[in-house]
Amino acid sequence: MQHTFTGNMCEKSKIVSQWLRKVFGQQTVPEFEVNTRTVEILYELVQNSEMRCREAELLIQDHEQKTQEYSSDGAHLQEVLLQGVGLQTGGLSKPTVDLLSVLEGTAEVLKLRDTSLGSYMPALNKLTNDVLEAEKTDRRLQRELSAVRKKMTAAVVLRKKLQDDLIKVTHIQQVEAATAEERLLNMDFMRNKSRDLACRNKIAQEKLDSRQMEDSLTHQAILQLSEKIAALKEETLPLKKKLEPFSDLSPSPALARVKIEEAKRELAALDAQLEQKVDFMNTLSR
Repeated sequence: MQHTFTGNMCEKSKIVSQWLRKVFGQQTVPEFEVNTRTVEILYELVQNSEMRCREAELLIQDHEQKTQEYSSDGAHLQEVLLQGVGLQTGGLSKPTVDLLSVLEGTAEVLKLRDTSLGSYMPALNKLTNDVLEAEKTDRRLQRELSAVRKKMTAAVVLRKKLQDDLIKVTHIQQVEAATAEERLLNMDFMRNKSRDLACRNKIAQEKLDSRQMEDSLTHQAILQLSEKIAALKEETLPLKKKLEPFSDLSPSPALARVKIEEAKRELAALDAQLEQKVDFMNTLSR
């Protein structure tokens, strides 16, 4: 059994080698690993190749046989046609044969059943109508193509404009984003500054509360006092006008000196109080 299997492998290997030499011809057969698998695969290829070659040979023989049959039928039909019109095969000149070939080719192109004038005229009319229809279709397509080109040009212009607008909008957005960021930074700065001022105000208020400053020394109280003084001055204006006729009278010198001294002392006291208040307000502002 082993001997038979070995013999079959040797025979297959020999067939494969012959087939490879036949396929590559004058070229060197590429080296390959000879084993059972490669020999089986190549042997299968040999069988398929030989089968295809046999099928091709049969097909060629069939085509050659059909060619001979068609040639024989053509010669017979040619002889019948020539006999029908009263001509002989050798009696036609070369120009006549060429004209007949042209007529035959034209009839085949126009797909005519015969070469009579009644068959040519409708075919030519149909061909002319087809040409006219083709020209009409070509003109219509040219108009459509022109319209499409115009639309394409307008679309390209619109696309360019949209791109420019997009660039402008992008630039404006960038500027607005930078402005918004700057405003946010300024807002943060003002918020921090407000917190700092509120903290300072609270500290100053605590200092004022710790020093037990009187309400009469505050800025608001001084403003109110100034307003009252201005109001009193306005109220005393009519009295001054009433006393103007008596201003030329000479008062008692002794009484005048007493009044002057009293006025000086009051003025000095007021100046001292005012200086104290101013110094105290300066100290608080520091």
